[in-house]
Amino acid sequence: MRKLALRVFDYSLDGIIGEEDTDFFEFCRKVPDDPAQEDWERSFLGRAEVHIMGRVTYQGMAQYFPTAADHPYADIMNKARKAVFSSTLNTTDWANSTILGGDLAEEIARLRIEGTGDILAHGGVSFVQSLVRLDLVDEYRLTVFPYVAGSGRSLFAGVAKPGPLELVSGTVFGNGTAGLIYRRLR
Repeated sequence: MRKLALRVFDYSLDGIIGEEDTDFFEFCRKVPDDPAQEDWERSFLGRAEVHIMGRVTYQGMAQYFPTAADHPYADIMNKARKAVFSSTLNTTDWANSTILGGDLAEEIARLRIEGTGDILAHGGVSFVQSLVRLDLVDEYRLTVFPYVAGSGRSLFAGVAKPGPLELVSGTVFGNGTAGLIYRRLR
């Protein structure tokens, strides 16, 4: 059975997810690009067999990536198999995309058995919080920015059953961010 890895790119030191129109999100946009960080991100983006996301994230990515020829991840994301969880979308315009509208846990269980590569989940906040609350995440891939947000939406808000994690790797990048990978111990 394949694993579900959750990618959170804009993550503050105090556990807040960067959301548009916040000071933290704006801070993240101003941090300089780092080639080592881009390589780190590309390595696991490219290994994923399917990328899953909620409707809002899907619509933003689907609007941006097909025309973003100079973005370091555009080629990977445009070619990748993608699944969007939505009860309101009827069609997809982005290549290799499908809509999943059933129960989140049941759809993830089905995805786990139908392939061999990783399932990589991308934000929005509500979608990733649902994955965490349902204890569906096997691995957390966090890009931690040197910032204390103080307030905002936490990745682990509403978790009913705490659980241990194992640090798989940690990489510090030249731009001050850190790439952390934690595995859920079951």
